[in-house]
Amino acid sequence: MKTISTPNAPAAVGPYAQGNIVNGLLFASGQIALVPETGELAGDTIEAQSRQVMKNVGALLEAAGTDFDHVVKTTCFLDDINDFAAFNVIYAESFGETLPARSCVAVDKLPKGALVEVEVIAEVVE
Repeated sequence: MKTISTPNAPAAVGPYAQGNIVNGLLFASGQIALVPETGELAGDTIEAQSRQVMKNVGALLEAAGTDFDHVVKTTCFLDDINDFAAFNVIYAESFGETLPARSCVAVDKLPKGALVEVEVIAEVVE
């Protein structure tokens, strides 16, 4: 197992790694809309937070030597399921024609009062 760590995504706020590579797959921890440089949430709208979340996911993918085209599965958590359509618009901007499998659920609360969290599993092509 190889642990991924990058200053371009928020540092872990608990006892976990930003991501681990096992057998050619990156298992990335869920990302909320924390700005890595400040540790603060990026805005208070689903659009602003979704953009930051996908930027954070992209930083983890890059640190692992992969990209959005190699994401095979995402799990998305929304604080409010009514944000589903707005979230989808921002989420779709990160992917080309190769779309991952996905689950998206509403949850009671997310860390630090975030509106959205996304975790990914991606192929690491070496």
